[in-house]
Amino acid sequence: MSKKVPQEEYEKTLSWRLRQWLDGTKDPFLDNVEMKPQKKFSEEKELVVKREKEKERIRERVYDVRHNAQMRYFNKFYKVFSVLFCLVLVFLLLVAVSYLPTFGNPENPVNNEVAARYIESGLEETGAVNIVTGMILDYRAFDTLGESHVLFIATCTVLILLRNDSKKKKKDGEGGETDDLENDRLHEPKNDVILQTVARILVPFIFIFGIYVILCGHLGPGGGFSGGAVIGAGLILYLNAFGFAKTERFFTEKTYKKLSFGALACYCLAKSYSFYTGANHLESGIPLGTPGAILSSGLILLLNICVGLVVAGTMYTFYVMFRKGAY
Repeated sequence: MSKKVPQEEYEKTLSWRLRQWLDGTKDPFLDNVEMKPQKKFSEEKELVVKREKEKERIRERVYDVRHNAQMRYFNKFYKVFSVLFCLVLVFLLLVAVSYLPTFGNPENPVNNEVAARYIESGLEETGAVNIVTGMILDYRAFDTLGESHVLFIATCTVLILLRNDSKKKKKDGEGGETDDLENDRLHEPKNDVILQTVARILVPFIFIFGIYVILCGHLGPGGGFSGGAVIGAGLILYLNAFGFAKTERFFTEKTYKKLSFGALACYCLAKSYSFYTGANHLESGIPLGTPGAILSSGLILLLNICVGLVVAGTMYTFYVMFRKGAY
């Protein structure tokens, strides 16, 4: 028979801690997660009274409709113009609807030769097994280039509107980057063992899967948009688990700008040849390769990589700017 272990030694074993956790008598993560209570917001009464007086002064000088003739004329013009604009818009929409083709007509654009061309000749002309990828990155590659630029411009707009100016903070005597770090630690603690462990396990697989979706977009479902979204989600998960300090070791604002500009420039240069050789059924001279092979479909693989970089960086940048206002 086995000898009974003394209680003091038994309490030092892993089985004892596991039993306590199962019974609910002790939480192993208690006091191990950094938490800071938020300070209750309070504002001085003098500032509140001063702000209310300023609002009243603005209303009296600018929005006093009873004594401001310009405001009265503007309100009347605004109402009349709004009614006229709605009437014109409704008229234009009705005219546009009247020119739509009859439902079920075999001559409708849905049944024309464009869709048949994509389906019947897409594999031969683009080399992409995935017809959708061949369509958006070969037949309609310039349209996709415009969509990528829209994402880039939207990100630039968000950077302009939401970016925190750390230099201005330091001039005003505030902490600047130190305050941002403290706020980050307050809202997203760095010592969450569960979140960090899950992130260490899942983030590498998320990145690998996103890269796979991008590289195999011309062979099956996927491509730059979906693969870039997967990689962007992985970056956001890593940021939530480990914070800005570790994430900025490999992804900063400069990194995003260089990746986006390089990807868009590469996309533009890669497709500019079709202005001279790829339009109106002229041969481009670029080999398509063997359908089904990873190195096939001409430049579609390169274009997928460019789109994936732009989408991944845009997703992460949107989250960072709305979350903190800075990298």
